[in-house]
Amino acid sequence: MNALEAQLSYAFGDTLPAGGSTLEVAPGVRWLRMGLPFALDHINLWLLEDSIETADGIRHGWTIVDCGIANDATRSAWDSIFETQLDGLPVLRVIATHCHPDHVGLAAWLCERWQAPLWMSAGEYLSARIMSAALPGADGSAAIPHFQRHGMRDPEMVDKVAQRKSYYASMVPAVPLAYRRLADRQHFRIGRHTWRVITGHGHSPEHAALYCADLELLISGDMVLPRISTNVSVFAIEPESNPVQQYVDSLEKFRELGADTLVLPSHGKPFRGLQIRIDQLQQHHRERLAEVVEACVTPQSASDIVPVMFRRPLDAHQMTFALGEALAHLHKLWFDGVLTRQLDADDVYRFKVR
Repeated sequence: MNALEAQLSYAFGDTLPAGGSTLEVAPGVRWLRMGLPFALDHINLWLLEDSIETADGIRHGWTIVDCGIANDATRSAWDSIFETQLDGLPVLRVIATHCHPDHVGLAAWLCERWQAPLWMSAGEYLSARIMSAALPGADGSAAIPHFQRHGMRDPEMVDKVAQRKSYYASMVPAVPLAYRRLADRQHFRIGRHTWRVITGHGHSPEHAALYCADLELLISGDMVLPRISTNVSVFAIEPESNPVQQYVDSLEKFRELGADTLVLPSHGKPFRGLQIRIDQLQQHHRERLAEVVEACVTPQSASDIVPVMFRRPLDAHQMTFALGEALAHLHKLWFDGVLTRQLDADDVYRFKVR
């Protein structure tokens, strides 16, 4: 545990839910974990006791929050959960916090299996539909010219990134054709409790975290993680965005929650110390921005900034996020008027201290 982690309180210590099982973290709230084939090797998913009114009376069951990626291992893991952890009750709805593959990948499979509706924010649902359909510009083909314009010129890395053209659609092969909208400050019932939607930006278009005041519980998705900082990147589909500003602004929406709030993150372990973690994440970005300013005494592309911010070898998967995040920090400084930007003769954008 590093010094930052030591400032947080982990409610369950090193205890994790075993494969195919769940761990109750609050009354009617169960934690499960599923594997991911990346350096970040897991995602936390949540089962919430639920009930709905029907013409025949009250129907009891479960709400699933987040889905895992679409592969055989995750489907098999869900089958084990269904057989042993639902107490013989059905899934009544599926909620996806945002459009990234580990969160929405199996949404169509889960919704079809249980004849359950999908709940998402509009921005996340529409983004998932666009990327899953591999529409031009959102299918990965736009990534190469975008990254090349920001300094990715190594032929081997360009080739590896090009091979990831179907990256999203391979893990999100389908998205339900209809959804129920989640919106900021919306209140709705899940079983016996009222939950409030808190939207956030920067990591994804309209990320929906869920807060229950009754339980003092925040399902934070990827907006607040205990050990790592959430990726904030500039992507080809929105090439002049300012996601660092959007993200740090969004973090302030969580500061009002109680100091005893139990945070249920998508990666890492449940913890208390939300305000401490917000301060840590804000400080993290201030430090990265200071490093970028120091480097930009001479003109720098986003590719030049990657080793300034990421001091380790990166594979193609990691490089796309690292380059996107380096560009995001350059963009904040550019929007703030600290840096200037110019397109040089080699068709690469470079940034320099004003």
